[in-house]
Amino acid sequence: MDKLRMKSLDAVDGNVAKIAVLFPQCVTERLNKDGKPELAIDFDKLRAELSKDVLEEGEERYQFTWPDKRVASRLANTPTDKTLRPDVDASKDFWNTENLYIEGDNLDVLKVLRENYLGKIKMIYIDPPYNTGNDFVYNDDFAISQNEFDERSGFVDENGNRVLDPMQRNTESNGRFHTDWLNMIYPRLKVTRDLLTEDGVIFISIDDGEFENLKRLCDEIFGASNFRNTILVRRRIKSLNSQFADNGLTSLNVGFEYILVYSKSDKFLMKALRQKKIDASQKGRWDVFWSNADRPTMRYDILGFTPSTGQWRNGKEKAYQAVQNYVIYEAQYSNEMTLEEYSKKTGITDFIRRIPNATGKNGGVQHWVAPSDTALRTSNWTDIEVSQISKEIDLPFDNPKSRQLIAELIKLSEFSETDIILDFFSGSATTAHAVMKLNAEDGGHRKFIMVQLPEITDENSEAHKAGYENICQIGEERIRRAGDKVKEEAGLNGQDLDIGFRVLKLDSSNMEDVFYTPEDFKEADLFNSVDNVKHDRTPLDLLFQVMPELGIKLSAKIRNEELGGRNVFIVDDGFLIATFDMDVNESTVTEIAKMKPPYFVMRDASATNDNVLDNFEQIFKHYSPDTIRKML
Repeated sequence: MDKLRMKSLDAVDGNVAKIAVLFPQCVTERLNKDGKPELAIDFDKLRAELSKDVLEEGEERYQFTWPDKRVASRLANTPTDKTLRPDVDASKDFWNTENLYIEGDNLDVLKVLRENYLGKIKMIYIDPPYNTGNDFVYNDDFAISQNEFDERSGFVDENGNRVLDPMQRNTESNGRFHTDWLNMIYPRLKVTRDLLTEDGVIFISIDDGEFENLKRLCDEIFGASNFRNTILVRRRIKSLNSQFADNGLTSLNVGFEYILVYSKSDKFLMKALRQKKIDASQKGRWDVFWSNADRPTMRYDILGFTPSTGQWRNGKEKAYQAVQNYVIYEAQYSNEMTLEEYSKKTGITDFIRRIPNATGKNGGVQHWVAPSDTALRTSNWTDIEVSQISKEIDLPFDNPKSRQLIAELIKLSEFSETDIILDFFSGSATTAHAVMKLNAEDGGHRKFIMVQLPEITDENSEAHKAGYENICQIGEERIRRAGDKVKEEAGLNGQDLDIGFRVLKLDSSNMEDVFYTPEDFKEADLFNSVDNVKHDRTPLDLLFQVMPELGIKLSAKIRNEELGGRNVFIVDDGFLIATFDMDVNESTVTEIAKMKPPYFVMRDASATNDNVLDNFEQIFKHYSPDTIRKML
């Protein structure tokens, strides 16, 4: 049986493999820091393949950089051996739901998700810290020792005493104010891009403070050609937040925030959403559809029927013919068929509705647009507040995002039954609420993954007084209450609605250190370490560390069965069968092999000796030779 890695993939290895396919002559071998051979890139050869004129060291060029950018970039590619441990009691409908709520640092969580959600997330929405000086910025360990990290960051004094918390507020007095924020967000966005489907999209909320930096960062990570929009959203004004000087204001009150929109590729297409106009009492307007400079590419097809081919420049007869086409339809066929049906029947595609004798100042044909209370949505969404205290769910959380806002963002994408929405700065879990509500309204089957750091609530806050020790508890409670309310309001239409969620908590690996570096342990240590699994970990814990490595979604259906007197997990309709019991017998293995699963996993310590393992191998070769057998 092959051994499992029990840690995420190193993204660098994958990138080297891709380059090896395109430019095999640029890949060489070297000894790594542990003295073991590994593949590496010969960058001199690669530069020669990619450019006729290679940029020299220090040569001026257009670039966006800051201190520690390189280590932040490498941080996105390094693997993690951390795992997601299930909490069945904190979950809702754990065994049946396809929704996830994950507690933990989102960078490590994203790396775990990269294993089995690579290219599978349709939409991502995040509301990261705005770097206002009042929000937390995560201090990631850039592969340096804890002492080095503490000393560089000012966490300890000259005597080695800790003076700051590792997760500190990034105030403007910090000399690395923007740098620390960029080093926080950069690796997370790099991993995020790997998760998106080819037609996927990410929406990022931000304000003026880091807008420019975030825009340039996203241009680099997602590509400037994949920038889609900057959406303006109205900011709720609770009080004056402008700066005062002795003789007046130094700035205006901030009235809006931004949402940056980037796609994974040009395969993403937005829906043509419509919005309510602020003033629906307008009397209509005249639109000129022809002049000496007019052509089809200069018009918006608001009506759906405008000349589709050819130029109208210096050709009044074509414009008037389009009017005549409509007049004939209106007079003879409008009672029998729609304009679309008439077009299909006759092959006529050029129509313009026109009020008789109405002409433009240059003789052009005019069209009357009737009063309407809707318009095609633009990037101006100031009719929606960016944050809104929800009257639907009464929970103590400051400035929760507007459910209406996130719902409108979700509507921009076409979703299939398997599509997933990810929010890795989940906060009060507004995104999960919006997903469930939309599914109830349109019969959709969208799934959500919420990720939130379990930040401790302030002792003097209303949340803490209400019994919520951290933000995750608030988010999970909101999903419970919101799901029940949505399903109740949906009535019969909500019978099959998934309002559950699996709670997974980021933790250290389930495996002892000896599993990863057996060469570092002496024979006596190995003899004492009979089992390589930590003593406080359950079989379900082990299963959830195995699933990502085998490409199985963390939301996959799981059921427990007893086979041959041993507890067995059957995952994803039999795609994986695993047992982590001790002293697994041949009877259990024979029953599993007869089920012919694509994958089978068991513990190394489950077999009493090598002879038993040999027997297991023979059983599978006889009943299910194609099953891939793994051991941990």
